[in-house]
Amino acid sequence: QVQLVESGGGLVQPGGALRLSCAASGFSLPYYAIGWFRQAPGKEREGVSCISISGVTTYYADSVKGRFAISRDNSKNTVYLQMTGLKPEDTANYYCARVRENYGCSGNFRREIAYDYWGQGTQVTVSS
Repeated sequence: QVQLVESGGGLVQPGGALRLSCAASGFSLPYYAIGWFRQAPGKEREGVSCISISGVTTYYADSVKGRFAISRDNSKNTVYLQMTGLKPEDTANYYCARVRENYGCSGNFRREIAYDYWGQGTQVTVSS
């Protein structure tokens, strides 16, 4: 069955960096765009980033633009989210999700309806 498993979260000081991984199984990753979301306590889940099927086009929320970088390695069935310059407000549970076949990242990456499978999440805490 389709599975997405996130890893790489943890506790980091402000200004630090983390790389999250999203390991995909049960489907052919090269045929799907993948997105990252996050949810902080008491807040709604928000779209953070999305990478197209080709990996050429990427999308970012304004709050992370210039600090986060999404990439994919189809040979490893994995999508990454490199996070730098972390701030306390980046503290959240981070999820990866598969974009539905008839959708794409463009115009959709912040919309949960555009995704059909989700991982369980990995916690990122930014604190001194």
